[in-house]
Amino acid sequence: MVLTEKQRRILVTINESITRLGYPPTIREIGKAVGISSTSVVNYHLNKLKDQGLLERDDQISRGLKVMGRAAQVLSGNLRIPILGTIQAGEPIPVLESRTPAETDELDMVELTADMAQSHKALFALRVKGDSMIDALINEGDLVVLEPIETARNGDMVAAWIKDREETTLKHFYQESDRVRLQPANPTMQPIYVPAEQVRVQGRVVAVIRNLN
Repeated sequence: MVLTEKQRRILVTINESITRLGYPPTIREIGKAVGISSTSVVNYHLNKLKDQGLLERDDQISRGLKVMGRAAQVLSGNLRIPILGTIQAGEPIPVLESRTPAETDELDMVELTADMAQSHKALFALRVKGDSMIDALINEGDLVVLEPIETARNGDMVAAWIKDREETTLKHFYQESDRVRLQPANPTMQPIYVPAEQVRVQGRVVAVIRNLN
């Protein structure tokens, strides 16, 4: 389930109005509550929430909104983590889109359910580009959720920074004496061999969010 901050706030606003007043807010009331002046933008976000099964909406009624049961996960205060950029699942490329959590805006967040986040305190997400991990059921456009680590175990799927190339890649990690093998999950692609001192693990994959578009 991927929500922007404004979509989460809209859902909270609707739920609070129903709980406190007994009826949902109008589009203009929603916009005022979350800081959106354009009713068309509010409409856009309402339709996104409807598409995700979080709202039921009757466009012919000014207050025709109903919060669906699935929204309970969002309203319960689930963990929101930043999408820090794009990672190549193929030949490594520079991560030009990477940014710090403080630099992320509302379109660069993903909502995790409590069961996905309960065992990890600090998580971030990267959007996948390329097809080197298709046998691991990771496709282009998917999001990988990572736990920040510096030391990986053999077989872990990691985001690995190759220092001398200033490039990063998503691969299975294997320490082999004084070198590291970065193994793709695609039989048509060859592994990448890098001197151990030239590899820095940035995170281990703990979950995958499929791109269903």
